[in-house]
Amino acid sequence: MLNYQEVFQMQTSQASQIVGIHTVGIRVTDQERALRFYADVLGLQTRVDRALGNGARWIELAPAEAGVTLALEPATNDAPAGTETGIRLITLDADAENARLKSQGVEVGEVLRWPGVPPMFMFHDPDGNRMEIIQQA
Repeated sequence: MLNYQEVFQMQTSQASQIVGIHTVGIRVTDQERALRFYADVLGLQTRVDRALGNGARWIELAPAEAGVTLALEPATNDAPAGTETGIRLITLDADAENARLKSQGVEVGEVLRWPGVPPMFMFHDPDGNRMEIIQQA
């Protein structure tokens, strides 16, 4: 039978080396079209845009001060575009951002408001990927 010290040593020697989140992937059917949308419409900055071969690219974008990026990955049969991504972006003003995106032809939902929850709304990118934008509390 193992004693406490042996168990503790086993646990600490197998401790996770994960220290953060670098990027979240979004599947897209056309990387160039997606890059234009995320950069020109959403206003994200391109952090990485490198050729991978076979016409594919590694593209990462993020808001100016963000540490985590969004990677625009080519869609495949096993990982199609047009999904609920679970991604929540932050804005300083949900109403203003909703109106701005709507004026640029982006499919956006109404700004939702619940007690104790920041205002938020959903939108779709050109591939139908769904995300939300939440007002910073």
